Amino acid sequence: MKHRAFVFGLVIIAIVFGADQWTKTLAIDGLSNPFRVIEVTSFMNFVLAWNPGVSFGLFQGQAPWIMIAVTAVITIGFGVWMWRTRDGLLRIALALIVGGAIGNLVDRLRHGAVTDFIDLHIAGYHWPVFNIADSAITVGAALLLIDSLFGGKKSTR
Repeated sequence: MKHRAFVFGLVIIAIVFGADQWTKTLAIDGLSNPFRVIEVTSFMNFVLAWNPGVSFGLFQGQAPWIMIAVTAVITIGFGVWMWRTRDGLLRIALALIVGGAIGNLVDRLRHGAVTDFIDLHIAGYHWPVFNIADSAITVGAALLLIDSLFGGKKSTR
């Protein structure tokens, strides 16, 4: 049963990674030559942006190999945690985080920066541009928080 549940987590990782890489390829192909902004709704645009830092552009200017190594170690740690847990919500949360982290890690290895393209805005104020991987990480982190607050005491053996 544990292995089947872990495989379900791997499927989530694969779906997040695949959707992330596919949409980033579409963004690069569709928004870079010529550079353009596509207005999707009155509050959302597609625009190509490269993020050499981490979330919201933090830690820009750090050596790329340090960011790659730290991301890889953290991702492996979350993967081990996903393997060990028996809790379904926790496993989903960790799978979303790992899938998104792998998507952004692959970008760093391929392009030296993360491909972002979703631009949300209202009344002239813009949220930092993000991607599908960032969304999966955010949802996974929210589920992790919900599980830690309301999930009760559970074993990870």
